[in-house]
Amino acid sequence: MDTVVFIPARYASSRFPGKPLQTLRGPDGEKSLVQRSWEAAIAAKGVDAVYVATDDARIADASRAFGADVVMTAESCANGTERCADALQRLDIEPRIVVNLQGDAPLTPPHFVEALVEAMASATSDEAAVATPVLACDQHTYDNFIEDRRSGRVGGTTAIFDGMHRALYFSKEVVPYKAVGTFDPESPDVFHHVGLYAYTPAALRAYMQAKTGPLETTEGLEQLRFLENGVPIICVEVPAGDHMFWELNNPEDVARIEAILNR
Repeated sequence: MDTVVFIPARYASSRFPGKPLQTLRGPDGEKSLVQRSWEAAIAAKGVDAVYVATDDARIADASRAFGADVVMTAESCANGTERCADALQRLDIEPRIVVNLQGDAPLTPPHFVEALVEAMASATSDEAAVATPVLACDQHTYDNFIEDRRSGRVGGTTAIFDGMHRALYFSKEVVPYKAVGTFDPESPDVFHHVGLYAYTPAALRAYMQAKTGPLETTEGLEQLRFLENGVPIICVEVPAGDHMFWELNNPEDVARIEAILNR
């Protein structure tokens, strides 16, 4: 296989227990979060296989019911990247690229996945370990970030990268800091990090051997383990087109995502 997508999904979310099985109502009726994330993955071109990776029988049964392939993983997986590494080992396959489409991202358009795979294919050998998409914030998304922070909610993640699109930092705070009223949607400098990754199998194996650093622990962001251990991440800027992107992080996001689905 050339490209395999894993959808890591866990039941025991601290902020939203049972999140993958939360139903979302759209024009096509009610479907679970994990099903909508799976449908986003299978719509991408150039993907050879898609698996829901979970340690929970309820999620596994629901996934098989709507037609997904499932790989059961260890309960000890601390995050989606560890779950992808565990799933890859259990399947005993060696694709060229592994994609992690997290199970809380049902609004991921297929071209986000395709752009990541293309970036991995065209990067030099020392750059091609990890790639992730970033999306320039529009006014609505930026306002959602600010509203979440004012309300004490952990919402989406922002990314900062250098002129070569190598990641410098990821944060659950809104970075860089913007004084009130200075955000300009015509010249955005705040980038929404999309919960989607592409890795080489070797990068996944190295991740499992790497130390968890203080930044990963403080922010609760799995990708910081790569940066703290000197592994570069390519930030692939993707166009929104006519799509609006938001992850389901909190119960309050259900209404946001349903509104987008029904637009």
